[in-house]
Amino acid sequence: MSVARREQLRRGGMTVLEICAVAALYLGSAKLGLLQQLVRGQVTPLWPPSGIALASLLLRGPRVWPGIALGAFLVNVSLGPSLPAVLAITAGNTLAPLCSYALLRRTGFRAELDRLWDALALIFLGAFTGMLVSATTGSGALALAGVLSTADFWPTWSVWWTGDAMGVLVVTPVLLVLRSARLPRGVPPSRWGEALLLLAATIGVGFLEAGNTPLLFLGFPLLIWAAFRFQLAGTAPCALAVSTFAIVAATERSGPFAGHDLLTDMIALQAFNGSTALTALLLGTVVGERNQAQREIARACGQLAEMAAKIATGDHRPTFPDGEGEDGEGAKDAKEAHPGRAPGRA
Repeated sequence: MSVARREQLRRGGMTVLEICAVAALYLGSAKLGLLQQLVRGQVTPLWPPSGIALASLLLRGPRVWPGIALGAFLVNVSLGPSLPAVLAITAGNTLAPLCSYALLRRTGFRAELDRLWDALALIFLGAFTGMLVSATTGSGALALAGVLSTADFWPTWSVWWTGDAMGVLVVTPVLLVLRSARLPRGVPPSRWGEALLLLAATIGVGFLEAGNTPLLFLGFPLLIWAAFRFQLAGTAPCALAVSTFAIVAATERSGPFAGHDLLTDMIALQAFNGSTALTALLLGTVVGERNQAQREIARACGQLAEMAAKIATGDHRPTFPDGEGEDGEGAKDAKEAHPGRAPGRA
């Protein structure tokens, strides 16, 4: 067997493994999402598989789309109501993240989420626009199957759309951050202590959210704290935790969600989750951009100070950028121009 053939088989095997992994993650996260279902046992205020599907496309490319389709089919085949409806819902759940992926790629989206534009694109194109496909297809399939009345169509559509959009807004950033996460080195113990304190505060506020006291607003100071101290690596998990506790409170009709009808609770819940996700993404990326700009300014100031010091001491040799020295490109050009001479000397 030739080397090219073996390499082709290896790549094919890796693709199959990636597809199976995406299908398994989709199915597992769907089971968790269905624990908080609100409409007909299959429409939830937060649908994590949509976030996992879009993240897998952004990280591994469009070749993993069969895993999304397989996971969506396995989830919906047990829910019904009929095989044509299941196939239509599966198609919608597969096309929605593919549309979001295509829109993001056309706008130059970067998976590092290190620019404000990336956060805005993920919010308005990846979440709000792309997830229209799954909500419309799924709700239409249920209506055509006769399990949704005309009066229930738009409430179901709104919960479906916002649930899929929230999945993208709170789950996709966490997965994108985990992809580039590295264990920090040389971090002082006080920094680890602050991270643990933020984690404990998030859990404590989450239990207050799920309690009988309407204290949802306490999540926003945590997001601000996480953004300024840990950037997107802190705000993304914090937003996911805060939104999850709010969803638990809504499904149990406790705290600020007690004593209201389903539509009112869903408006309040999705307004809170949307505000949480927007605050986390925008504030995290803006603070990250600011910190990066400060590092670049400090590096430029250091280079200018070095050049000024050399001029003051009469050293007129050129200052090379970081990573280059006298043996770099400048030295090479000097050797070619003056063979036999040492670069930088007359």
